[in-house]
Amino acid sequence: HRELARVGVTLKLLHGEYLDACRVEGSPAMGYDRFCKSYQQHVLVAGAASRVGHKAGQTVEVDWSGKTMQLTDPATGQQTRVFVFVGCLPFSRFAFVEPTLDMKQDTWLRAHVAMFDWFGGSVPRVVPDNLKTGVIKHPAEGEVVLNDAYRELAAHYSAAVLPGRVKKPKDKASVENTVGNIATWVIASLRDTQFGTLPELRAAVYQRVAAYNAEPFQKRQGSRQGVFEAEEKPLLRPLPATPFEISRWVYRRRVQKNGHVVWERNFYSVPYPHIGRGVDLRVTDTTLEVFAGDQRLTSHVLAPIGVVNEYRTHDGDLPDGPRYRQWDAARVREWAARIGVNTTTVVNRIFESVPVEEQGLDAALAVLRLTRRYSAARVEAAAGIALTSRVRSPRYAHLRPILETRQDDPDSRDAWSTPARTAEPAGYVRGADYYAGGTR
Repeated sequence: HRELARVGVTLKLLHGEYLDACRVEGSPAMGYDRFCKSYQQHVLVAGAASRVGHKAGQTVEVDWSGKTMQLTDPATGQQTRVFVFVGCLPFSRFAFVEPTLDMKQDTWLRAHVAMFDWFGGSVPRVVPDNLKTGVIKHPAEGEVVLNDAYRELAAHYSAAVLPGRVKKPKDKASVENTVGNIATWVIASLRDTQFGTLPELRAAVYQRVAAYNAEPFQKRQGSRQGVFEAEEKPLLRPLPATPFEISRWVYRRRVQKNGHVVWERNFYSVPYPHIGRGVDLRVTDTTLEVFAGDQRLTSHVLAPIGVVNEYRTHDGDLPDGPRYRQWDAARVREWAARIGVNTTTVVNRIFESVPVEEQGLDAALAVLRLTRRYSAARVEAAAGIALTSRVRSPRYAHLRPILETRQDDPDSRDAWSTPARTAEPAGYVRGADYYAGGTR
């Protein structure tokens, strides 16, 4: 009675475990009918569903199991929830199960790829539930609106997505029944086994699913595996030559004024006529594609994980005209030469004063950017005055006071060198002479 309260445990499973225990002990065992009758006061009898005929190799039904599993950290004992994806071919009832750590769109698509690899082929119809990772809108009247990535997956496998009606579980009765059986064969049978990693759990799940598919039918000859191999697998469509690349769509990203769109804190160029407009991004594991409607504008290799503030720019996306150049010593000297000889000497001395030229870039640019406030002629004159001082390598801190006090002006320079003396008023006594005891 306690075991029946646990997820996926049935009398059929308990009877099988009971038979195994009796064989080990060498004691006689009761049959399944008597085993059920002994517990009949706890059995709830459900109504039988009508049988629906299916054609081989035409349809696969997919769904998430309501029951979940868990991973256990061997060091801390912390448990992580594991979700269960289930796929089923209705004709043979051949099943596939994939444990996952979440139910996101990427995971949903990867589970489908693994399912088709498990089957060794694809089918024309995929029947899912109306979950948002697959179906955006399923109106009572009108066309079903599918998720773009899910529609791409179906097209890659030459299949059509035909979701079941809302709140009509019998539209995918085969997978609903398989979900219940998997709860017993997989979730319940592995309930007492601890798994520390998802690959370890996946291997155990695949083993249990293979045993489930090989289990003989109760009411007809053969097994799911036998019917699939003999009648359904030859009718499956061959898999595509290239595997499906998982992608996700991001809509209405605005192109910035610098002609780039932002994705995960990195910048990717877009043709400049689209600056200020909204574009759609298709992101895969390796590439980023930019779309305007159904027109692909450009594509980029995705920046590595962990890299931020990186610019990926195509020259063809930029407008015609001068291109941006990285600042280096040669470009700084080129700018200084356009101002004058003295400025060039100041810049050269700055670079000579540092062990690595890159360390002098900021100081040299600070001198050259004085031309944004003062004329080039005045900066050149100030550089000449600074070079006559005792400072070996004049910098911004030496040139700016010269410009602010207009020492570069010849008239102002004479005024600073010999300041004019004004007549003192009558009776004025200079402080130095007064304290010295002298008189005028």
